[in-house]
Amino acid sequence: MNFSSKLLEDAVNEFAKLPGIGKKTALRLVLHLLNQEKEEVTQFGNAIITLRQEIKHCTICHNIADQDICTICASNKREKEIICVVEDTRDVMAIENTAQYFGVYHVLGGLISPMDGVGPSDLFIDSLVQRVATTTVKEVILALSATMEGDTTLFYLYKRLKDFQIPITTIARGIAFGGELEYADEITLGRSIVTRVPYESSIIK
Repeated sequence: MNFSSKLLEDAVNEFAKLPGIGKKTALRLVLHLLNQEKEEVTQFGNAIITLRQEIKHCTICHNIADQDICTICASNKREKEIICVVEDTRDVMAIENTAQYFGVYHVLGGLISPMDGVGPSDLFIDSLVQRVATTTVKEVILALSATMEGDTTLFYLYKRLKDFQIPITTIARGIAFGGELEYADEITLGRSIVTRVPYESSIIK
């Protein structure tokens, strides 16, 4: 791709680093910004810079937040005794959109994946165990994607938590194997939360 401007080329290359964005799409986005008022582009740029500089992670659940404690953990309307364990913030948003869940969350920050060099120590698993050990917890819901990495993480979490003698459930498999939570439709995901089952009964023996 030939560019008439080095500034244009640099901007396109930066946009092309984003997931799912190729050079042609990046060029279209950059040209769109060039057609906007300078104030709008400045506002866009400042929003990204401020996001990166000021964003926090909740000290309780590790969800993305504006403050040290996220709005979900801070809310008096949530059932603090029920913890839904998810891979990342996208899954929190997906479940929240169902309006079927009223507990709190624990964001792992990924899934166990030996092929990618991601082990249990790379995730927020120890802090989950600590939450269960030091607070009143009535149920832990393991809401992870139905993939090989998700199932590996599910089994590891179950082994770490089973001795606490609390219900450990997993979402019903209305989610197809290989599917990721963020792409599930709200009705299917909502039903899978409501009709969750004990994890132990889902293990193939």
